[in-house]
Amino acid sequence: MLRHTKFAPAIIALVFSLSGCGIGPGATGSFERTLNVSGPIRLDLSTASGEVVITGGSQGKVQIHANVRAHGWLFQDAQKQLNEVISNPPIEQRLDSIRIGKDFNDFRNVAIDYTVEVPDLAEVDVSVASGSVTVRKVHGPVSVDSASGAVRVEQVSGSVKINSASGSTDVSDVGDDLRVSSASGSVNASSIKGSVQVDALSGSIDIVNPGSRVDANTASGSINVSGANNDVRAASASGGLTVIGNPSGNAYWSLKTASGGVTITVPSNAAFYLTADATSGEIRTGVPIVVEEQGRHSLRARVGAGGGRVEIHTISGAINIQRGS
Repeated sequence: MLRHTKFAPAIIALVFSLSGCGIGPGATGSFERTLNVSGPIRLDLSTASGEVVITGGSQGKVQIHANVRAHGWLFQDAQKQLNEVISNPPIEQRLDSIRIGKDFNDFRNVAIDYTVEVPDLAEVDVSVASGSVTVRKVHGPVSVDSASGAVRVEQVSGSVKINSASGSTDVSDVGDDLRVSSASGSVNASSIKGSVQVDALSGSIDIVNPGSRVDANTASGSINVSGANNDVRAASASGGLTVIGNPSGNAYWSLKTASGGVTITVPSNAAFYLTADATSGEIRTGVPIVVEEQGRHSLRARVGAGGGRVEIHTISGAINIQRGS
């Protein structure tokens, strides 16, 4: 079950921040700050509206650049609001903990784009109501909560956790586990050394070269996993499933869809036990098998010497087991 309770503050802020956009004259400006730090740091950044880019690389300091846009609303003066933000930026530092955008709900009709450079050894926590988020080249862990906007995370040594209400999610080169919850939008994950868990209400899920087990679920959308050599659990209420890999050893693949076909591609030397059920659809095998039990819409068989287990269930759709390189 998806849980997006953390989105509530961001969504409320989004409603307030957008309520007066485009009303009255606007004003733009910017500010910059450089904060000295030592050792690992924690960065906590929140914004109601604006793009966020966080990059690792700077040593011994945190460099913040912000572009600010203020919109007039009723009797509010956009230039006055802009001056207040620029003269007193929402930045706090306590030892090696840095907080940007505290109480961002107070900045009504103000959008801030942040570009932040941090030391490599940084833990990052980002919350955005409206705007894209990019985090790269940090140790982590990294946590992102987004109500609306694309999320991209790459080259992170630690774990990554993402909650997205609306917008695409792209994650690559992660040295630990990945957890993604998405209400609407595609999810793409590649080169994750740890386990991958993705829960989506609507949108396709594509996972490439997972280093450990995969657990992917979507209510509406396809699921594609390639380079799978460990456990795979994939389920879609409406959408096809495709898995490319080798379910050898003690690997367990559980693939279920209510409406959609299932295709798995395995190497010629694959060895596993197969259980396949297609309530309405054909079961086709393009690899040599030893049939143990077969019905009109069901099949139990051994591929090679056996080993791993593959269980496939579809209510409406065909099942294909084919040979790949």
